[in-house]
Amino acid sequence: MAPEEDRALIKQLVAHATHAADRGFDAIFMPDHHFNGYMPIASDSYMFAAYLAAKLPHMHFGFSVTSVPLHHPVRFAERINILDQLTEGKLLVGIGSGTTPEEMIGFGVDYRDAGAISERNLAIAEELWAKGVDDPAVEIANGPYKGRVLQRITPASFTAGHARLMPVAMKESSARRAAENGWPAFIPAFTPPNIGGTEPLKHVTKYFNAYRAMLDDAGHSDAVVADALSWTTHTYQVVHVAETDEQARDELMTILHSYQNAIEREAAFNARAEADSANKKTDRTPNALSDDWIGTWCLYGSPETVIKHLKPYAELGIGNILCGTTTGPLTDERLRLGNQTLDLLSAHVMPALNKAA
Repeated sequence: MAPEEDRALIKQLVAHATHAADRGFDAIFMPDHHFNGYMPIASDSYMFAAYLAAKLPHMHFGFSVTSVPLHHPVRFAERINILDQLTEGKLLVGIGSGTTPEEMIGFGVDYRDAGAISERNLAIAEELWAKGVDDPAVEIANGPYKGRVLQRITPASFTAGHARLMPVAMKESSARRAAENGWPAFIPAFTPPNIGGTEPLKHVTKYFNAYRAMLDDAGHSDAVVADALSWTTHTYQVVHVAETDEQARDELMTILHSYQNAIEREAAFNARAEADSANKKTDRTPNALSDDWIGTWCLYGSPETVIKHLKPYAELGIGNILCGTTTGPLTDERLRLGNQTLDLLSAHVMPALNKAA
């Protein structure tokens, strides 16, 4: 959480990503965050992904999620194409409108306009990806973003059209964007304004079934549908696995106390960002030590317990589980616990669920 810790944390994240690749994980997902110690490389996750892609060429790389209002549409389109080329199409670009006023004000975005700016930025990006050299200029006038593109976005994408985007399938428009394009989606485990609860599967089922119906109605080939579902993702902020349920719970609470302390450190900065009505949040995340937060955002226990917990999601049709394994300040002990989780997931949970699938 301090500048002198940034370099060590970056090196630890490289080591942890490499450990995951060696244990048979399929993808590394990274967030898009700015100005705090949540994850220093998240200020440009695309650059970090490019570095990891050179070291781990067989891995997929994803973003969970890119806050679209914080990116000029030209830079958004360019970076995705470059990374699409470097990974040979192994790219999954999560997209959302952002949740943090402090980040919005740093980029000159009015928090109230974030959703509209996000939608328009995505529409502009589609125009840019489709533009040929001789096509009319693409005019950009969207919130703080201005421009006029005369030629084309370079490089061209590796993937036909452009890399797969992954909307959060909470709004109907976002679910429909994913379904009609044959893209995977992030499936929420809560319904706003409550960002938590003890019945996540109920919410996942609701959002997944809506997305799946749209995907089936879109007329894609079986292969496209299968690929989209294989990457459609249910997310846990904290995944922790130990030899026994009791050990996992004890270690989880240690992780969560440290995480909550870090969140409370940010409270003063959040309050300053929300000092005026233009940047006031309309929802609140529960305390990480509460049953509601743990119930929605945590997956923990022995390998057998974790397998039992995940089977209903697999049976529903969720193809990918995104595991937060470094949540909270990344001390040496936290990294040890994260690697312990990777080892047990790899040795026990992944083979069981892959066999079932």
